[in-house]
Amino acid sequence: MPIAENFNLLNEFNILRIICGAFFIPHIYAKVFVPEALGFFVAAKFRPPATWMYIALAIETVLAICLMLGIFTSYVAWVAAVHLGVASAAVYRVTGGKWLWNIGGYEYCLFWAICCVVVAMHG
Repeated sequence: MPIAENFNLLNEFNILRIICGAFFIPHIYAKVFVPEALGFFVAAKFRPPATWMYIALAIETVLAICLMLGIFTSYVAWVAAVHLGVASAAVYRVTGGKWLWNIGGYEYCLFWAICCVVVAMHG
C-alpha cells in the first residue's frame, strides 16, 4: 500500500489511528514542561516516580509517532491499549475510583484504550 494511503482522511480508520496517536502529544508535553506531572506518578505510587514518568514519556513518544504515521499499526496499537490500561488503573488509584474524566476520573483513558484496541484489530 502506498504511504499516501496512511493519510487518506476519507478513510475513517486513518482518522481514528491518527487521533489515537495525536492524543499522546499533550501527555508528552505535560511530562516535559509541567512540573506537576511528576506528582501524579508519586500519587499513583510508581517507584521511583521520575523513572516511570520518563519511561512513560519514551513509550508515548514512540506510540504517537508510529500511530500517526501508520508504522507497525496493529502492534503499536496493542501496546498503546495496554499502556492506557495501566494509565486507567493509575488514575483509578489516584482518584479513588472516580469515573468521569471531567472531574479527574479514568473514563477518558479507558475510552482511549478501547479506541486503540479497535485500531489494533483493524490495522
